[in-house]
Amino acid sequence: MSNMQFCRGFNPFVILFCLAVVAPIISADVAILRTDYYQKTCPDFHKIVREAVTTKQVQQPTTAAGTLRLFFHDCFLEGCDASVLIATNSFNKAERDDDLNDSLPGDAFDIVTRIKTALELSCPGVVSCADILAQATRDLVTMVGGPYFDVKLGRKDGFESKAHKVRGNVPMANQTVPDIHGIFKKNGFSLREMVALSGAHTIGFSHCKEFSDRLYGSRADKEINPRFAAALKDLCKNHTVDDTIAAFNDVMTPGKFDNMYFKNLKRGLGLLASDHILIKDNSTKPFVDLYATNETAFFEDFARAMEKLGTVGVKGDKDGEVRRRCDHFNNLNV
Repeated sequence: MSNMQFCRGFNPFVILFCLAVVAPIISADVAILRTDYYQKTCPDFHKIVREAVTTKQVQQPTTAAGTLRLFFHDCFLEGCDASVLIATNSFNKAERDDDLNDSLPGDAFDIVTRIKTALELSCPGVVSCADILAQATRDLVTMVGGPYFDVKLGRKDGFESKAHKVRGNVPMANQTVPDIHGIFKKNGFSLREMVALSGAHTIGFSHCKEFSDRLYGSRADKEINPRFAAALKDLCKNHTVDDTIAAFNDVMTPGKFDNMYFKNLKRGLGLLASDHILIKDNSTKPFVDLYATNETAFFEDFARAMEKLGTVGVKGDKDGEVRRRCDHFNNLNV
């Protein structure tokens, strides 16, 4: 008889046995997250993160958008476990070196490294890289005008980072709404939450290669605002020889986290094809319309979705570690 079958009785001694034996079996590998996780073990955690992100954002204003994007890419593959931070070595090609992650910005990796270095001096071996990325993301979003949301802490850093697993787990610019929602849905997100999280494109930029097929040739998208299309064509005319050329995702208020992204979609100012389809598809258009007219609704939904995102696939003590360096596993042969 299994432990679970044994626990179906109502004998009080049986119930006590179930609480003592079966419950740990169920929850042993699940991280218990809480906002005050480092209150005793690293009391300066929040202060160190806040000071580091403030300095970095002032130096490089695209840091907020880059870190937010890095957080998405981390959580959507193997959960929020800092696997995207791992560097490739002779044994393993890591997530960050897959083609779909080529454009992840260096400033986002840099801010995590800066914070980790400071924390290792203050409380060595205590704070995970996964928690650093989660906390830095929230602090940076609020710095540029976005909504506050709670960040529960206690994640451990994962033991795996495989480039070949990226495709199919990260949304692509040329996918349909059903395809994109399929990726969100397997991580537990509704269609409304998907649209709210897409609002992250109210800050940041995308490289020309991600939207150039909308601009040139017989397949050019006629629904792009003509003046916007002309400006993008001029900007991206040399993108095949310089793949660093990029455009702001939100051409109107690129450095401010607001609901302008959704207003832009209604004006034909969506940069990526995956942005534009949100206003074209009947299943997502009502949410675009709502967020374009009601910034409070967008902020509330975005904040709730970000709290939820931060809990996706988190690792506990048995399935993770606290890395000494965020770009290397503690066991370098992994």
